Amino acid sequence: MNALQLYFRYISISVQAQMQYKVSFLLQAFGQFGVTAIDFFSIWTLFSRFSQIGTWTLAEVALFYGVINTSFACADAIARGFDLFSRMIRDGGFDRLLLRPRSTVLQLLGTEFTLKRMGRLLQGLTVLAWSLSTLKIPLSFSVIWLLVTAWIGGIALFVGIVVVQATLTFWTVESLEIMNILTYGGVETAQYPMSIYSQWFQRVFTFLIPLACVSYFPLLPVLNRVGNVPLWVCYVSPIAGILFLIVALQLWRIGERYYCSTGS
Repeated sequence: MNALQLYFRYISISVQAQMQYKVSFLLQAFGQFGVTAIDFFSIWTLFSRFSQIGTWTLAEVALFYGVINTSFACADAIARGFDLFSRMIRDGGFDRLLLRPRSTVLQLLGTEFTLKRMGRLLQGLTVLAWSLSTLKIPLSFSVIWLLVTAWIGGIALFVGIVVVQATLTFWTVESLEIMNILTYGGVETAQYPMSIYSQWFQRVFTFLIPLACVSYFPLLPVLNRVGNVPLWVCYVSPIAGILFLIVALQLWRIGERYYCSTGS
């Protein structure tokens, strides 16, 4: 509880610092909203030309889009410290974190809460609300459960990917841009139903990087498209995102043991 209190104190300080320049914050948040709106506009353009992809309509794809983008927006805001970790490795700033009597994970999570990501979050929520309204999906307990667990699982998965990216920096020093294939590329992939991809691609993003577990399977019952997938799988699959984060944190602890400082 003390660690949680300290984390919220970190977040409070970060928010207060960003709100010192309110106009800058509003412009950046609006920019985030606009950029992601253009992204969804490209999907709308695709459907305006081809009407549907396979058997999926625009409103159904919008549900996947809304859930995955709101998850990524929150994860990107929370894990900003890990995203900037390579800078600490280069200048020796990580040494200061090791000297403090607190977990390095807690300190990095509290380094910065990127408030401007609220623009992307609001845009994702807008698309999600439009999808639910267009499809006339009632907000029953089961639907809310599936949406919330998919959202939480997605946050955990993306934070885990960023932690893995930061962990590799212990050996590579510079952050590996190839990991963006799994973050930004993962968002682009999960905006569409996994069933439209080839079998090997589906297996990779189900068993290796459980993107389908947090963005595809939980939403099938919401859309009444369960098909051959067992219903219980749809309800428990978001746990895979949390398990991925746990594994990523274990890898982080291993990486810390190999940290050799800058030598300066």
